[in-house]
Amino acid sequence: MRDSSINSTVNFDKDGIQHGFLKLPHSHDDSAWGSIVIPISVAKNGDGPTILFTGANHGDEYEGPVALFDLANNINSEDIQGRVIIIPGMNYPAFQAAKRNSPIDGGNMNRVFPGNPEGNFTEKIADYFNRKLLPLADFVVDFHSGGKTLDFLPFCCAHVLNDKDQQSRCIDAMKAFNAPHSVMLLEIDAANMYDTAAENMGKVFISTELGGGGSTTAYTVEIAKKGIRNLLKHTGICKGDLEVSETLNLDMPDQRCYVFSETTGLLEHCVDLGDPVKEGQLVAKVHNIERTGTAPVEYFAGIDGIYTGRHYPGLVFNGDFLGVVAVPV
Repeated sequence: MRDSSINSTVNFDKDGIQHGFLKLPHSHDDSAWGSIVIPISVAKNGDGPTILFTGANHGDEYEGPVALFDLANNINSEDIQGRVIIIPGMNYPAFQAAKRNSPIDGGNMNRVFPGNPEGNFTEKIADYFNRKLLPLADFVVDFHSGGKTLDFLPFCCAHVLNDKDQQSRCIDAMKAFNAPHSVMLLEIDAANMYDTAAENMGKVFISTELGGGGSTTAYTVEIAKKGIRNLLKHTGICKGDLEVSETLNLDMPDQRCYVFSETTGLLEHCVDLGDPVKEGQLVAKVHNIERTGTAPVEYFAGIDGIYTGRHYPGLVFNGDFLGVVAVPV
């Protein structure tokens, strides 16, 4: 396999703080010898664990980038023991364009791992993370939120893993993050995800879903910032006590948690985020917008629990996600 065509302007083994770029050549109409230039910061002080923070895996999700640009501006290498790698805009073309996927090749960063050094631009970036950055890390934290099409109760999440010792370490990190909700997340399809790539390497991996709607709130950004502070302490990179507040532990035992639309039309939410729901309870209606006088299609919860996520825009299409129910544990 050929080496990556991405060049880093930072030295990952050098002590101190460095702010630089990951540069991927990109020849296009407006810049014949141009590059995709992904901002990166590295803070290092001696030996110790490495934590890799990433945001904008999907380019329209903003709590992570806000918190990580803030961290890069304020971190002091003298206050750490180990290494902190900060990449606020993982899928940088998508981030620049305020889109979930890359405007260059349509690539969804979180569906192309392990990537390909000879593939499209999104695959090349994924390959660099898979072969160059993930091997450096002991802990990996990938910030997500709902973007333009989803909205969530703010939560930190881990996954059920075959390696139960690794799973336990991931759960410990999730608890240390201390979001208002802690979820054992059941993915719709975990193949080719960044999460899965990191977990397959034995890394401690956690992620988040912090709000949605394609913007941020002071509340959700502070959850991200507090989570970063707590994880730096949990990993031993920084000293100090964790900032602990109440969290609701939630599980997603099976696919009954998900509700999907089988029609196209105008979405009416019948419950709000955080509401308790019962199996068989009406959670959404989809109205026919092509004519009046037709009854809406109704959708029901498949399991008892808490309404944890929902479709955000008012119009839905056949196959769209409508909502998810997670179970308190």
